[in-house]
Amino acid sequence: MTELAERLLGAVHGVRRVLRRRVRADVPGFPLPGAQVEVLRVVADQPGIGVAAAARELHLANNSVSTLVNQLVDAGLLRREADPADRRAARLEITGAAADRMAAWRRARTGLVADALAGLSEEDIAAIEEALPALEKLMGILKEQP
Repeated sequence: MTELAERLLGAVHGVRRVLRRRVRADVPGFPLPGAQVEVLRVVADQPGIGVAAAARELHLANNSVSTLVNQLVDAGLLRREADPADRRAARLEITGAAADRMAAWRRARTGLVADALAGLSEEDIAAIEEALPALEKLMGILKEQP
């Protein structure tokens, strides 16, 4: 199992690294660190989420996420508003600029992968399709682990 884990991690990391580099070159705007992108993703998926809940989702310390949120607010990519139910708590929303940027990033990333998939054989594509349910289950298990 260890060898399989190493191969899987190498493949996933390699794909992510190549995509990150290529997308940064294709999408206009200053490059964002991966941690900031992850915060934006969580907020986009769960509008109105608080800092503490985002930190739990990302498995990061509250103060780390708070720092990332401050940076994203300063960059005009996140909006922080007081929670009407608890004025001490903040609710986070992505801005239009962030939504546009994330959409461009998603289009570029999807296009790169689609183009690469088109270069594979039908058998390779079928093997990837067959592996997806197991990979999604693996992701769920990893997400649930403390």
